[in-house]
Amino acid sequence: MYVTSASVALPPSAIPGIAHRTLARHGEVLDAMSVWKQSMAPGSSTPPHRHDCDEVVVVLAGSGILLIDGDTLPFGPGDTLVLPAGRDHQIVNNGDLEVVTVAAFAASPVVTALPDGQVIDLPWAS
Repeated sequence: MYVTSASVALPPSAIPGIAHRTLARHGEVLDAMSVWKQSMAPGSSTPPHRHDCDEVVVVLAGSGILLIDGDTLPFGPGDTLVLPAGRDHQIVNNGDLEVVTVAAFAASPVVTALPDGQVIDLPWAS
């Protein structure tokens, strides 16, 4: 797939408050990266987690906080979150508007784990 339409609404996922679409991934036309688009409802968050590869998240809309390395870092529209491989992090929407992000991962498939190392079976294929 060489073109992914942005006009299609993001489908809800099994993770409360998060809608997700994989825009690009291993096995379609890429060998070594994945790109996800997500929206996060006000008051929702990702679970604390880590990936086995670097991740870069661009915030398209909304605001919230990034929890990483004991820090609470605010972010807003247009900001970029740089998340090194193996670092536990959590993205929280503490604002009144939906947070919309696009995330690029340096590996595909993306392995995601809880802080204790237990691999999370995400409700979408990566």
